[in-house]
Amino acid sequence: MEALGDLLAPHSELIAKVAGTITTLQFLSGIALLNDIRKKGSSDVYPVGPFLGGVVLTVLSLKLATIMNDAAMINTNLIGLVINFVFLGGFYYYASSGSRGIIWKQFGYASLFLLVCTAYANFEDPQKIEFRLGMLITGILVWLVGSPLLHLPKIIEKKSTEGMPFPIILSGNLVATSWMLYAISIKNTVMVLQNLLLLVLGGIQLSMFAIYPNKPTAKKPAAKNESKKEK
Repeated sequence: MEALGDLLAPHSELIAKVAGTITTLQFLSGIALLNDIRKKGSSDVYPVGPFLGGVVLTVLSLKLATIMNDAAMINTNLIGLVINFVFLGGFYYYASSGSRGIIWKQFGYASLFLLVCTAYANFEDPQKIEFRLGMLITGILVWLVGSPLLHLPKIIEKKSTEGMPFPIILSGNLVATSWMLYAISIKNTVMVLQNLLLLVLGGIQLSMFAIYPNKPTAKKPAAKNESKKEK
């Protein structure tokens, strides 16, 4: 990695711009998911995690970028925060009355979590908080990217990837690749491992789309009750 880092180092600023652009497009990939929700008329079949987690992630990443004084990361996460809030509002709009209560409850937990994290970051030693906040963000990313795998038994049983946000998963892999290259260029080992892990998790999920269709397989009729039990 050292040799590759030396090779990419002169281009780190360009790589950061490309990574920031891809990440912004990744934030916008939620449009496709919201359009599916609009067509169904309900967001209940989808988890709120990708949007609520996106808000949490961008707030923490923005704090880390401020500590690192990384302009590319600051600009990218400011844009991402606004976009994720808009998408979260759209998700809430199409939620049923029962689901809205759950969303508010999860939003409250997320807000409390962010309050504690940002307060801690303000008082902790800057040299320590950069690593610790980076590891916390890694954990959240793993949860966001890997959470659909919790439904793997159900996907196999239904033989369908319905409910899995393909645009977000695909664009997430592109984002992880671009930021991994940037991390290599600035020789940030934590960021390299973080994005490498995300690539592995994202690759597993993409393989599900190659195996199973996005719509449930239609059940075949029981051959007219087995030809009326062979008469």
